[in-house]
Amino acid sequence: MYFADRTDAGRQLAARLAHLEGRDTVVLGLPRGGVPVAAEVAEALDAPLDVCLVRKLGVPYRPEVAMGAIGEGGVRVVNEQIVRDAGVTARDLAEVEERERAVLAERSRAYRGSRRPVALEGRTVVVVDDGIATGATALAACRAVRAGGAGRIVLAVPVAPHDWTARLGGEADETVAVHTPVGFAAVGQFYRRFDQTPDAEVVALLARSRAEHGPAVQNTAVRIPAGGPVLPGDLAVPDGAAGLVLFAHGSGSGRHSPRNREVAAALNRAGLGTLLFDLLTEAEAADRSRVFDTPLLAERLGRAAAWAAGEAVTGGLPRGYFGASTGAAAALWAAAEPGDDVAAVVSRGGRPDLAEERLAGVRAPTLLIVGGSDDLVLDLNRRAGEMLRCESRLEVVPGAGHLFEEPGALEEVAELATAWFGRHFGAAAGAGQ
Repeated sequence: MYFADRTDAGRQLAARLAHLEGRDTVVLGLPRGGVPVAAEVAEALDAPLDVCLVRKLGVPYRPEVAMGAIGEGGVRVVNEQIVRDAGVTARDLAEVEERERAVLAERSRAYRGSRRPVALEGRTVVVVDDGIATGATALAACRAVRAGGAGRIVLAVPVAPHDWTARLGGEADETVAVHTPVGFAAVGQFYRRFDQTPDAEVVALLARSRAEHGPAVQNTAVRIPAGGPVLPGDLAVPDGAAGLVLFAHGSGSGRHSPRNREVAAALNRAGLGTLLFDLLTEAEAADRSRVFDTPLLAERLGRAAAWAAGEAVTGGLPRGYFGASTGAAAALWAAAEPGDDVAAVVSRGGRPDLAEERLAGVRAPTLLIVGGSDDLVLDLNRRAGEMLRCESRLEVVPGAGHLFEEPGALEEVAELATAWFGRHFGAAAGAGQ
């Protein structure tokens, strides 16, 4: 017995990988048991952590025997000898593969939500598991990583059979194992504690890594043609962004709104792009009739969405609207326009009554967030919730007023918005695929 648990194994393995620190390294753990090991390696190397999703193809009626494995990107590894010896037909193999592909997609949604995988192109990628037995899963993982554009692949495990490198056929550029015993029956025999790793632990470890190694964000000042005036905006797109959120500000505010910027920063940290822009020119903003012209503001928002759809960096991303106060009315109005393909809407302290005639036509899932002390607006949003025909939810932030200035109130808004957009961007991406 070599390891107390997977954390101990990860620390021992990390000591063998110190030479990789500072080499633009990414660490990928094979769920679920490989992720706690990989988390220790990633922390030691100060590298981002992600999962490498592969699934074993078990022999029918003997699922513990691996006849191959599959990975993301259509990767497929089959041990023809085991298939023949077990009498597995082509139909049997296809049925097992179809079932495991479905599990693979489900695991991706569970672990990453709408976030895209960490970019691998040209980087040193360390693939980590809690141990290797047959090698089929590790082989599929290496092939999947290679297909993702990795510049160099390091396969690292705490324990493996003495002949493990011969089973990989050179798929990894470097192999590292802490122990390679001759007497090898199962990975678990070398751990004092080898409980099954729950999905919740995998999600928590990935979230911790994202908080420490947030995605790089490309910030660009943009100018958006709006059917006459050209409106200034600030576009922020994280690497591997899972979607783009367009902000519609309230009356008397604009792209520099500190509250909207705080929410946008939280969305960026979660891997979502944001576009904050002025819905009106300076001259127009001085005209109060324009400030409350919901159809005009909605048209400008729609034009900004169309502009984003035509830009290379944002064109393929699902889009969402975040509206504050009167801007929420513009967001809902725009979402009800025929042909608008917005994936989700979030309203913060919104005035949906200003778009009442359009509420029944909104198709995008809509989240209404209201402060618990904002009595008038809370009533307006309850009424709006009854009029909406799309998926909708009303969230009340206890003790918060209209501007959510109370301690922790705006942070709760950001968390609710992040979860809502993340969920529905993921659904939109899945539908598109």
